[in-house]
Parts: sequence; structure tokens; C-alpha cells
Amino acid sequence: VQLQASGGGLVQPGDSLNLSCIVSGRTFRNYNIGWFRQASGKGREFVAAINWNSGNTAVEDSVKGRFTISRDNDRSTVYLQLKNLESEDTAVYSCAYRPAHSIVLVRPANLAEYDYLGQGTQVTVSS
Repeated sequence: VQLQASGGGLVQPGDSLNLSCIVSGRTFRNYNIGWFRQASGKGREFVAAINWNSGNTAVEDSVKGRFTISRDNDRSTVYLQLKNLESEDTAVYSCAYRPAHSIVLVRPANLAEYDYLGQGTQVTVSS
């Protein structure tokens, strides 16, 4: 499985960005895609996840209401819409893949349970 994240950039506080994660290769019949971010000098943290078949989502509380995750089955792409960005959102954003045996997201924030983590895209929020 290959994951290609894109859409990052340099923006000002309050701006929006749309990140994309293209999923390719041999995937399981159902799977979860998670977005994680890592700021410089900090550990990687969970942002959001989506179940491919059901569209069920999970969003970290700290970004709920500002970040939205969605998917486009035809384009094999998962999107992460970032709104009202803050300087604390500056990080490398990466998407991860794990097979799913349920339409319910189980432990979506546990990166260790994901099989693949793609290269990230840099998001920098600065005035």
C-alpha cells in the first residue's frame, strides 16, 4: 500500500488548507485511514481517522470543529480540511493505513496498529 499526502503550505493564522492522501496499491476490502501530525521536537499525535467503507470518522478533541476528514471512493483519496488554523497546528501531517474488520473505528489514535505511514506534507501557520 502506498500513501501520498499533499496540500500543505505556508498560511497565516485563521486561514484554511485542504490536505489530500491518495491511497494506492493492494488494500484490504475495508480499511481505516488516519491522519497524524508531528511538530518539530515533539511526538507524533493523532488528528483524525475515517473508515473507508462506512465513512465513520473520529476527530481528536483539540481540533474538533476546525478539522474535517472525508473520503472520495472514486478517487481513492482521503481529505483533511483544516480551518481557522493556528500557529500550534504547524507540523508535518502524514496519513496512515490499517486494515479494518469492522465499520466501527477501533482505537483509531493508536499509530502502532497502522501498517503503513506515508510521507508527510508540511503545514506552517505563521503571520
